[in-house]
Amino acid sequence: MENQASSKSIILNYGLILGIIGLLPSLIKYATGGNYLENDPISTILSLVITIVFIVLATKKYKESNGGFMSWGQGVKVGMGVIFISMIITILYLFVFTNYIEPDFKNQVIEASQQKWIDAGMSEEQMEMSKEMTDKYFNLSMFGGIAVMSLFFGFVVSAITSAIMKKSQEDNY
Repeated sequence: MENQASSKSIILNYGLILGIIGLLPSLIKYATGGNYLENDPISTILSLVITIVFIVLATKKYKESNGGFMSWGQGVKVGMGVIFISMIITILYLFVFTNYIEPDFKNQVIEASQQKWIDAGMSEEQMEMSKEMTDKYFNLSMFGGIAVMSLFFGFVVSAITSAIMKKSQEDNY
């Protein structure tokens, strides 16, 4: 039971910190009047690197608190827990942002997308259908997409990290 308690506190601490750090670029862009609709590659890469670092640090901390031992499954559990907490914070923030802070966000996304649709050579009918689909499924696709991508990326990083860092007591004999 002692290990479960320490894994919960590690997951919560690292997940909360990662979630808050993950929001900073968006908050800064919005506060400074930057284009918060665009995802620049530097922010994306930096976000991925920070996520990897936090999964590795949380897994390492768990292993240290467990006497230097950790199974692959325990490591994956810690990494996925960190990702899950961070993902919940991101989704809650986006819910508040899109519904209360910037309620016109969906229309801004649709307007920004229309130029991309024109550049892609879509017909007027295709653009209208895309606009209707975006309008209808905006929250589901945004929140669902964040959840799927976060959990997938988190699992891959957690699985690799755990495979590298795992150490059982039988390994000492």
